[in-house]
Amino acid sequence: MEETTDLLQHLIRNECVNDGTPSSGHEVRSVDTLASYLQAPGVEIKRYEPQPGRGSLVLRIEGTDPKAPSLHFMGHTDVVPVTRSGWRHDPFGAELIDGEVWGRGAVDMLDVTASMAVAVRHLLTSGFRPKGTFIYSAVADEEALGTYGAQWLTENAWNDVKSDYLVTEFGGARFPMGKGAKLPIMTAEKGSQWTRLRVKGTPGHGSMPFKSDNALVKASEIITRVARYKAPLHLQELWRSFVEGIDLGTVERMALTNPTAFDVALERAPEAAQPMFYAATRTTFSPNIAHSGVKVNVIPDSAEVDIDIRTLPGDDPDAVRKMLRDAIGDLWKDVEVVHEGSNPASSSPLGTPLWDTLTSVTKRLIPDSTTVPFLIVGATDARFFRRKGVVSYGYGLMSEKIPFGQFAKMFHGNDERVDQETLRLMSDLWEQTARAFVG
Repeated sequence: MEETTDLLQHLIRNECVNDGTPSSGHEVRSVDTLASYLQAPGVEIKRYEPQPGRGSLVLRIEGTDPKAPSLHFMGHTDVVPVTRSGWRHDPFGAELIDGEVWGRGAVDMLDVTASMAVAVRHLLTSGFRPKGTFIYSAVADEEALGTYGAQWLTENAWNDVKSDYLVTEFGGARFPMGKGAKLPIMTAEKGSQWTRLRVKGTPGHGSMPFKSDNALVKASEIITRVARYKAPLHLQELWRSFVEGIDLGTVERMALTNPTAFDVALERAPEAAQPMFYAATRTTFSPNIAHSGVKVNVIPDSAEVDIDIRTLPGDDPDAVRKMLRDAIGDLWKDVEVVHEGSNPASSSPLGTPLWDTLTSVTKRLIPDSTTVPFLIVGATDARFFRRKGVVSYGYGLMSEKIPFGQFAKMFHGNDERVDQETLRLMSDLWEQTARAFVG
């Protein structure tokens, strides 16, 4: 626990903030930290820097049996920007306060990256010689689509990172439902179709707004309509498997898998789980950025709105465009779609040997636990590997100290922190999983 705490603190203090520009991130700082920490005689560690400062690290232990399945633990080292005024403690101070490490990246996902590295070091110092090849990577740029990290590695260094199975972020947070600890293994993730709309108007003098064709005013109405839009409900097989696994009463279970009763059942679910349950069953639309105007006394003739659209499997670009038209209604005639970035949803099968290993190790560490499949509603680097045929899961183990609702809000939010019991659980999880799966 102390070892993982110390390494996590170092990674947080490296301040690898990725604002989406090529010159941000500076992940090479954490590559230096991890390379120094993991260096051991005979260990192969490779570094990659496709853009200055955008470093990734890959450590491989070749297996003794070429036919044995290979396993890859992957973390990322970049973090999103912060608004310092919203934090109670320095977001890059990595202070240990009442058994919790505070700082940007504490749960997304430097805790996983650090605990994986500690597990790897313990394996190395014990003389670990796996039957199947074992890989640990710490990659750049996950928070900005993976261009200089996982995507670059899968396209330019595939032989160094390929494996049969992979684990990355993030599962293992205890759902506040059912009896015992219900721990999600993320077997799939939503896609994205980030869209920019240009709203058209007519310029004029700001002193005469009566009956003006103000693009900003129309954009505000469009934003409101999109934010209120409720996409069609999709209770897919993965959702049904999840509901079956969390040990609910018959009435509640039936309601959450019945389209006519679902919305009422959602309102009755624990408040902390509602946003995630909603996102797991619908394509979502979140208008998050808007720009308009050139001068305060000029009525704007255009405005741009960026919408974060997260898609379920089956909702292709044409279906998403139709949803947008439905949401915007009669104002669609004033809208031009200037950008659509399509990134399809991805999934891996359940019931694999890795699923079985993660489940059995978890039961040893948390005896009353049940692992359940779930859909991660954001995006992770797993998608690049799934597209290459790698069975990829998101996992981790959270203690009971931080409630589910608080935990979910810390991703990209204020006062991000992780408790030391979680760090202990994760370090043990990764070490025992590696030994059981490839050892």
